[in-house]
Amino acid sequence: MAQWLQVHPDNPQPRLLKQAVEMLKQGKVLAVPTDSSYALVCHLDDKTAIDQLRRIRGVDEKHHLTLLCRDLSELALYAKVDNRQFRLLKAATPGAYTFILEATKEVPRRVAHPQRKTIGLRVPDHVCLQHLLDLHGEPLLSTTLIPAGETEPLNDASDIRERYEHQLAAVIDAGACAMEATTVVDLTPMGNGGDPALIRQGRGEISLLGL
Repeated sequence: MAQWLQVHPDNPQPRLLKQAVEMLKQGKVLAVPTDSSYALVCHLDDKTAIDQLRRIRGVDEKHHLTLLCRDLSELALYAKVDNRQFRLLKAATPGAYTFILEATKEVPRRVAHPQRKTIGLRVPDHVCLQHLLDLHGEPLLSTTLIPAGETEPLNDASDIRERYEHQLAAVIDAGACAMEATTVVDLTPMGNGGDPALIRQGRGEISLLGL
């Protein structure tokens, strides 16, 4: 049964977040709050955990997974970013945006899109998640927690625990978060002089991106 880790939304208890980090390092999948909806997360380079994350979400290897990064400097280790892309990223992070970028060699092949060699990246603006990322010390692989066959993301920790109690190691409860997925923007056209492409309108305001 999934553990229930109830943390303070503004001052999350390090003891509880360290428990979550240990589970992640053991190859477990967790549900965590973000500045959009809840997300599923696991260790970046654990095949079993990645396969489990995809099964829960109901997606295949062609679905873009997302790396949750602490800041832009960490993001730049895992994605190829030119000056134009960096300026746009700087204007919109941290925030409820997912950006599609060309992956670097730091991204395991099983995680990147098999044909495009791209990956989703974001810097979340959520206190609890930022503390978790700091304690973990590296990005977490993630996907929006939208149940298979449904269209709306989940935002209530108790509902998530009830629905996925036998598939998740833990649910971090920092209070209800937004019930809206991130705005997804493909930045790869910018690498050839083109413009960013809006893939999904979500919680992040596109006006901030000049779209």
